[in-house]
Amino acid sequence: MSNQLPVYIQIHDQIKSEIEQGVWKIGDRLPSERELAIKFNVSRMTLRQAIQNLADEGILERKIGSGTYVAREKVQEKMSGATSFTEIMESQNRVPSSRTVSYFLTSPSSSEMEKLQLTKDDTILRMERIRFADDIPICFEIASIPQKIIDGYSKAEITESLYRTLEEKRGNKIGAAKQTISAVLASEKIAEYLEVKRGDAVLRLRQISYFEDGTPFEYVRTQYVGDRFEFYLER
Repeated sequence: MSNQLPVYIQIHDQIKSEIEQGVWKIGDRLPSERELAIKFNVSRMTLRQAIQNLADEGILERKIGSGTYVAREKVQEKMSGATSFTEIMESQNRVPSSRTVSYFLTSPSSSEMEKLQLTKDDTILRMERIRFADDIPICFEIASIPQKIIDGYSKAEITESLYRTLEEKRGNKIGAAKQTISAVLASEKIAEYLEVKRGDAVLRLRQISYFEDGTPFEYVRTQYVGDRFEFYLER
């Protein structure tokens, strides 16, 4: 390869160009480093540098013991106020869906009472769901909602798009949200739900969502697959 650019940059640009042209499609596994080094007539160290740069940019995804793949575009959520999962998916031309794991009415825990401004005499709906984008599992969530807020709505209206139901059926305006994010390792249960390995990194989000009048209506604990979802801030 002859060019003024460093060789690993030339390889980086060529692989990126091939991905853009459809030679390598999303989810495709690339040839081994040895095969690629022979193809580009470079050392494996030089080849590895190009691959690592592409991985750092999110174009490629390296899986230990499996190989290097063309990465899927991550679902993005802008961290500004409460936004429904359905709306996020639709805004990025993804098809949202969910599978309900559990759905029941119960008394609130002490933390749910605190977050949702409830008393021990109140009742909440607690539901667990796996959320998908184009049939790919993105996150597992546990949502707690005061029963009085969702009285009269069907299970489908609540599980398919709670925010849309509240806005269109009740005229509630969705307002701010308080969010806390941390990194954790996937438990055996979460790994099975999200089709990852136990111990893989996941992003844990705790969110309290409010109506515009300041009333809290949902407390959610969500675990996202780290390499399929990212949050971003915009000032």
